[in-house]
Amino acid sequence: MGKGDKKTKKGKIAKGSYGNSRPHKTKKATAEAPKKEAKA
Repeated sequence: MGKGDKKTKKGKIAKGSYGNSRPHKTKKATAEAPKKEAKA
C-alpha cells in the first residue's frame, strides 16, 4: 500500500500510469467549462 503498489493512487503516480484509482482528469475540466459560461 505504498509507492510500489501499482493498484493504489500513490503507486500509479510513482509509476506514471493511469487507471481506476488514478483516472485522467479530462471529464472534470469539460464539465466545469459549460457551467462557467452559463453563469456569465
